[in-house]
Amino acid sequence: MTVVVFGSINLDLVVEVPHLPIKGETVVGNRFFSAAGGKAANQAVAIAKLGIPVSLVGQIGEDSFGQTLIESLQTAGVNTSGITVNPSTYSGIASIIVDERGANTIACAAGANNLVREKELEQFKALLPSSKIALLELGIPIATVLNAARLAKAQNCFLIIDPAPVISNFPEELYGLVDLITPNEIEASQLVGFTVDGVTTARQAASFLHQMGVKNVVITLGSQGALYSNTTENFWIKPIPVSVIDTVAAGDAFNGALAAGLASGKSLSEALQWGSVAGALAVTKNGAQSSLPTKDSFHQMLNRQLLSQL
Repeated sequence: MTVVVFGSINLDLVVEVPHLPIKGETVVGNRFFSAAGGKAANQAVAIAKLGIPVSLVGQIGEDSFGQTLIESLQTAGVNTSGITVNPSTYSGIASIIVDERGANTIACAAGANNLVREKELEQFKALLPSSKIALLELGIPIATVLNAARLAKAQNCFLIIDPAPVISNFPEELYGLVDLITPNEIEASQLVGFTVDGVTTARQAASFLHQMGVKNVVITLGSQGALYSNTTENFWIKPIPVSVIDTVAAGDAFNGALAAGLASGKSLSEALQWGSVAGALAVTKNGAQSSLPTKDSFHQMLNRQLLSQL
């Protein structure tokens, strides 16, 4: 079973610093590097690295950054036939600052991602018949996301949405189209209008999202683990203890591995464990796509986790 991912493609420009700067402060960094990124691109690579066929739909500029991004995706095994190259704009970039504890701040210039519309929707629609799972995020115009969700549901795809970055005009219709929504605690807080910071508030947020029409909810809380909830049950996904180096793309690793698990025929609860393992591995390395686990490293940790539960 294949997966289609639709959304943003960026080049990440990363500076490592002793601490995150406050307003007006200049912090001298220890290291700079660039890496292929963008939420949708990261998720597609996470899926490809686990050996699952995946296509990515999006847009890049006709520039050196765009060429780097395409080559990186193809090297990872992602089908890039759904990516438009636009000669009239620049490829999206993300400026990322990471501190010694792995915390980060990110500022994006969306570029070509802001122009994803009808042409990319047609590419997405063409890929849906061969894809039973579709993964969306909010790094492209929300009208395009909503139309993509409608197309996915018309094809009876299992639709996962990573609601990041959260927008103020999140359309209510989208909740009802989604099979699974996967916010982190900050995104969940923004969606529901109150602070989500632990088990109790995560359950309250999940209840709110169910009332809005979402069938399945996963709220990730970093080192605290994650909550899964549907309309009849909920359970806590325990965190996997690891040494955190860089949290960039941890959520993308989680979402990609979750989709990969479902595409492999795993149950939703099993696929959630796939997501938990991939997210834990991603924070042990620097960068976005460079931190996403290989098939071997992923299955080694997954097997250790399964054995520990016996």
